[in-house]
Amino acid sequence: MDIKFIRENKDLVKESARKKCLDFDAEELLEVDSKRLAILREVEDMRARQNAVNSSVASAQDPNEKERIIEEMRILKAALSEKENDLKQAEEVWKSLMYEAPNIPDFSVPEGKDDSANKEIRIWGDEHKQKGFEPKSHTEIMQNLDLADFERGAKVSGFRGYYLKNDGALLTFAIWQFVIDELVNAGFSPMIVPSMVRKDTLYGTGYLPQGEEDMYKTQDDDYLAGTGEVAAMSYYSGEVLPLDKFPIKILAFSPCFRREAGSHGKDTKGLIRVHEFMKLEQVVLCKADHQESIKWHEQITNNTQAIMQKLKIPYRIVLNCGGDLGLGQVKKYDIEAWVPSEGKYRETHSSSYFHDFQTRRLNIRYKDENGNLHFAHSLNNTAIATPRILVPILENYQQEDGSVIVPEALRKYIGKDRISLK
Repeated sequence: MDIKFIRENKDLVKESARKKCLDFDAEELLEVDSKRLAILREVEDMRARQNAVNSSVASAQDPNEKERIIEEMRILKAALSEKENDLKQAEEVWKSLMYEAPNIPDFSVPEGKDDSANKEIRIWGDEHKQKGFEPKSHTEIMQNLDLADFERGAKVSGFRGYYLKNDGALLTFAIWQFVIDELVNAGFSPMIVPSMVRKDTLYGTGYLPQGEEDMYKTQDDDYLAGTGEVAAMSYYSGEVLPLDKFPIKILAFSPCFRREAGSHGKDTKGLIRVHEFMKLEQVVLCKADHQESIKWHEQITNNTQAIMQKLKIPYRIVLNCGGDLGLGQVKKYDIEAWVPSEGKYRETHSSSYFHDFQTRRLNIRYKDENGNLHFAHSLNNTAIATPRILVPILENYQQEDGSVIVPEALRKYIGKDRISLK
């Protein structure tokens, strides 16, 4: 956040923390900020005094006078060093609090503490949900058709481990290629991005410090990212981009890793919640304009809807409530696919915009037509996450005889129209 904005809109920041159900004290931040500025002024005054004393040494003719000035310089240097250390400590405290300052949610974001308060705004494909037989779960389907091995997955990888095999693997490759074709045709630039990232990229995108417990960390103090958004956003960190480059549209592919901390006992079987997965992510950078962000938010959400509709998977879109927003998100949609065996929708995609929250942290700027510098706006949306998307595909396309019809959109990639035991 911009500290000037926080100073001038203290009550709005407090309200944002309340709406997002975050434990953030704006008053504490502003108090620390005032102390930091006071120490900074002292340091600047002492530096100016030091410069003046330094200048007077050269002009001093009397040896005693020169000795006195040198002693004054020594005392001043020691005092300045101590005060600079105070400033460093104050800035570290200030920076840690600034990293916790929440972005301002859009006025349309509903009240609520968790996803149970999310507001349904759209349903598609409701008529396809009914089946004339008791639907099997995706785990049963995959085991029956030899598409996955969960037992050996757990043996080799541990809890939530899995192998995809045979047509389960081919179907996954088909999904990736289908989504890549769709979004490259929509003007997105494909990019394979790193999964192992430095800590500053995670601070820059807002995943640290709050989300650390859900991340895997290396012995070298690097992290395994839970989304390609982190590396894709950091690609332009510290750069000033030309205006004519906007909008920048990236389709980022990467392996992703999440510890799923706090979710023990939830979705312990199957592919809904796993530690290691693959993801294609839409990432957009655009001009610093609220209406421009709204436009691209709807567009990337529509891109995902087009993919789901071509796959003919029933889904709904929900508007996330304040308590289900991340620290930096202004507004977020979840796209949830229908899972027949559970008789409910499950989240498969999310679509968010951030204004300049991430780009300010990552220092991604551009010059406008008048040469003025601005932080860009950023957005992201899941294009597809595998293996989770296999769950609604297999369950919605299962047949009473145990086979699975391949979605028409994927047939040219997998080379068959039905998956069944040979």
